[in-house]
Amino acid sequence: MPKTALIIVDIQNDYFDGGDWPLHQVERVSDNAAGLLANARKRGHLVVHIRHENASSEAPFFRPGTAGAEIHVSVAPKTGEPVLTKARANSFHDTGLLDMLREAEIEALTICGAMSQMCIDATTRAASDFGFQVTVVEDACGAKEMAFGGVEVSAEQVHAAFMMPLAMGYATVVKTADVIV
Repeated sequence: MPKTALIIVDIQNDYFDGGDWPLHQVERVSDNAAGLLANARKRGHLVVHIRHENASSEAPFFRPGTAGAEIHVSVAPKTGEPVLTKARANSFHDTGLLDMLREAEIEALTICGAMSQMCIDATTRAASDFGFQVTVVEDACGAKEMAFGGVEVSAEQVHAAFMMPLAMGYATVVKTADVIV
């Protein structure tokens, strides 16, 4: 079995009710991610927490120094678990994540978090390109409704539209129950 790490991407307060950018069914997403986290800890897997922080205090969410930019309590890191802060969608960009994974001789990644259409997509594609065996736990990933060119797209449709190509060429896409042992 390949040496595995769990990467929890951007499950932060602003994505929850009362936050500045709430996601569809984020409580379900965080509950599933919390299950993955407990499972990874039990199995002795490396757990890496990723948090996004926008560079500007004028950003719509994840503004520097705000409670909204903090990791949600449902997946709070334990002492010793690395927390990397990023400023772009790709969790590998300028964070040291790749070096950390290589140093730990990690071969496989389990990825969950938010948003499906941004950071999960970018991180998964990069992980695959770096040669990792990637699993995306789709019911532990959250999306937001979007609009483009006058077309409104539901969060469910956005999520599916991004999981589909990831499953076609970048990752094994599964449900939480498929991962928890």
